[in-house]
Amino acid sequence: MIEDTLKERGKIYGGSFLEQSQIAQNLKTAIKNSPNWNRMRVDQREALEMIATKISRILYGDPNHVDSWHDIVGYASLIERELKKTEGE
Repeated sequence: MIEDTLKERGKIYGGSFLEQSQIAQNLKTAIKNSPNWNRMRVDQREALEMIATKISRILYGDPNHVDSWHDIVGYASLIERELKKTEGE
């Protein structure tokens, strides 16, 4: 059963988890080395890391897989919602 899932995901996100992971880790390193990383809340950090993972899947796998783009919007929307709460909107 898990083999079927991995095979299907491999078709969408690219064949090598190792290579896709390298792209994700490079993006996350760049993000963490930015001047604002330490000023950000944990949810903002997590959202950026998840977005980096989704970007790596787009770059390595199928760039037309709508779910990857949808997930990026979702993580950004979660942060937008929290920021609006703190701004009193």
